[in-house]
Amino acid sequence: MNAPTSSIALSGLARRLVKDGVLSEQIAQDALQSATRDKKPLVTFLVDNRLATSAAIAEAASDEFGTPLFDLSAFNMATSPKNLVDSKLIQKHHTLPLFRRGNRLFIAVSDPTNLRALDEIKFHTGINTDAILVEETALAAAILKYLDANEDSMDSLGDLNEAGLEDLDIEAVDEAGGNDDAAPAADEAPIVKFVNKILIDAIRGGASDIHFEPYEKLYRIRYRTDGILFDVAKPPVNLAGRMAARLKVMSQMDISERRIPQDGRIKMKLSKNRSIDFRVNSLPTIWGEKIVLRILDPSSAKLGIDALGYEAIQKEMYMRALQQPQGMILVTGPTGSGKTVSLYTGLNILNTSEINISTAEDPVEINLEGINQVNVNAKVGLNFADALRSFLRQDPDVIMVGEIRDLETAEIAIKAAQTGHMVMSTLHTNSAAETITRMLNMGVAPFNIATTVNLIIAQRLARKLCPFCAVKADLPHETLIHEGFKEEQLKTATIMKPVGCPKCQNGYKGRVGVYEVVRITPKISRIIMEEGNSIMIDEAARAEGFNSLRASALVKCAAGVTSLEEVNRVTKD
Repeated sequence: MNAPTSSIALSGLARRLVKDGVLSEQIAQDALQSATRDKKPLVTFLVDNRLATSAAIAEAASDEFGTPLFDLSAFNMATSPKNLVDSKLIQKHHTLPLFRRGNRLFIAVSDPTNLRALDEIKFHTGINTDAILVEETALAAAILKYLDANEDSMDSLGDLNEAGLEDLDIEAVDEAGGNDDAAPAADEAPIVKFVNKILIDAIRGGASDIHFEPYEKLYRIRYRTDGILFDVAKPPVNLAGRMAARLKVMSQMDISERRIPQDGRIKMKLSKNRSIDFRVNSLPTIWGEKIVLRILDPSSAKLGIDALGYEAIQKEMYMRALQQPQGMILVTGPTGSGKTVSLYTGLNILNTSEINISTAEDPVEINLEGINQVNVNAKVGLNFADALRSFLRQDPDVIMVGEIRDLETAEIAIKAAQTGHMVMSTLHTNSAAETITRMLNMGVAPFNIATTVNLIIAQRLARKLCPFCAVKADLPHETLIHEGFKEEQLKTATIMKPVGCPKCQNGYKGRVGVYEVVRITPKISRIIMEEGNSIMIDEAARAEGFNSLRASALVKCAAGVTSLEEVNRVTKD
């Protein structure tokens, strides 16, 4: 006679599924035994073996534990925190970090009784965790997508060792189109490894630029990270020529020409699904060629508008302007202030099969599928104005001009905005009001500006405080008022300051946008048509309730996102 199978006392979710008639008691007990043996969560085992649907399990769990069911399909996974929870923990516990609010991390689970997962994630991250109930099938798909994206970003670099640095998949890119697979092979192996390591470390560290700088008795390599340059290496000065030659070979430049500046491009494939482009420029100096690489990461243009740091009302104004059938959106700020990412984020929102989008850029920084991108090339006589004229003969809906630099380009862009097209562009000015006066000074008619410009976004990038080491700043009330804070702000403000730890750079990690978003209202239109100066336009914008750059920066400081020192660095009174 066979010994009876030892029964398991049913509790929690399994008991509820039996009570609701989703499972029989015997099937529930067998499933519990099998899931324990296979080291799988019960919910995953039930769905994988088709013993119950994920919808039925989620409904039972929601009723049993009084937890609302969250629709994961409506959640933008691009906004979930990256590299905060180890991928091994995510796979082990079948959970997914969704978002963080202060010192609380919200985790998607299909089994709310999985308290061990929450405790272990809390232990490893040092952040309190809360469970959010989702359907198992949606969770499984989201975990796969999250892990793939995470691997494609930084984890794909983790397996690179010294031996692999020599064999990275790197190719030069011909700006006129196509790749040059016949570029000369690498020089010496040590130089190849060293240069490749510099590039990889820059990507790992989130740098935006790499500077190779020769001097009389020194050769210096610097990264620009979060807007600040810092030294990373000082190789022997006698290697300057060989490193410059290596970089020029990689970017398809003429290595025999050292007297004039050159431009090139490098593509580095990190995985099957992700590659990084480097825009390269060489400049002859008295001690050799200085070479600067701008790191162009296509994923930065796909972060989504929620990740850029717009305040709720600013985001609403931008989204509303994007939905207009015609008109002009101008993004302004100094070099390196994130204008390109703001424009591309808007283009991504508009990029559907029903809309024809064309861009003219100098040069094209980020390649986006579904958008017709033209590289402006002064050497062959193709400027912004010529590209714009051609666009208007190609049935466009949306046109993006990399920069309005002269009256000819401005007038064609305005004509396009007046004839049923949405035009997006940038200018190098310090504020929204100065953007208007700059166009007036170019010679654009006031009436044309007042009737075509829908929205102006002035922006800066401020460094974010490191969440692991920032501490509360003890500043006198009078000082904060003098800096521009309002009394009602200070009642709920959390002013923090940087400290510095191994996980950050001098107390900061990452950057966030600071914006002045101004909609052209009837009052501002009248001032423009009367050719009012930037002071009058700025005063009107404040009267209409549009925050200045500094006011927006102080909002982020009050929320503990950045420090007062950083606010003072990137904005002015």
